[in-house]
Amino acid sequence: MTATAGSSEKRALLPLVIAGLTTFSTVDWPGRRVATVFLQGCPWRCTYCHNPDLVTYAPRDADGPIPWTDVLAFLGKRRGLLDGVVFSGGEPTLHAALPAAIADVRELGLGVGLHTGGAWPVRLEHVLPLVDWVGLDIKDLPDQYARVTGAAPSGGAAYRSLAALQGSGVAHEVRTTVDPTVHSRDDVLELCGQLSALGVRGHVLQEARPVGTRPEYAAALAGRRLSDVLDDEDLPQLRRRT
Repeated sequence: MTATAGSSEKRALLPLVIAGLTTFSTVDWPGRRVATVFLQGCPWRCTYCHNPDLVTYAPRDADGPIPWTDVLAFLGKRRGLLDGVVFSGGEPTLHAALPAAIADVRELGLGVGLHTGGAWPVRLEHVLPLVDWVGLDIKDLPDQYARVTGAAPSGGAAYRSLAALQGSGVAHEVRTTVDPTVHSRDDVLELCGQLSALGVRGHVLQEARPVGTRPEYAAALAGRRLSDVLDDEDLPQLRRRT
């Protein structure tokens, strides 16, 4: 076994709890062909979460977590077919082993993307120099975050993460999932105005979908869509992902 493989195995012994793996995606990192690694655990309980089984710190799947060594073996066979790997969740910055896992991916010659809600700004700052792209979810106005996340102090953390990301020089996308059970048209217009004033460019509005969500949320959503919150002529400068 080569020294490189040996070092990867040692790093894989760190506690990285992998709940799932999407072997091919063209949407998780726009413009790139990637595999997406879903990490277990999240401090927030967002209304529209489509991965509610990932929010607990212990996997609910009876089969347990996927070994990181198995993921690396798969990625090694996909070199030349994939452009990179996206770490998603859950909240990936929860995991102390994330930097080591990123290093493993780098050794395979693959790019690294990260999905985050920005729950831990300091942890995000430590990871930013290691990644090529970040998808950051800004969920609401700073003082209204709890109605989406269920966690009162979450807005301050998310906006500090936004500032860190903007100052890092790392390529990124800021996106907001518009939740018709929470957001009004005025809320979304104010949020987008505030983000623009903060210098956010390429802000994307996403549609809340019932698939995978808790049954009570799907019932409350009742088929409503982004177009039920915003008029067609609202915010023409922003892209809508529906």
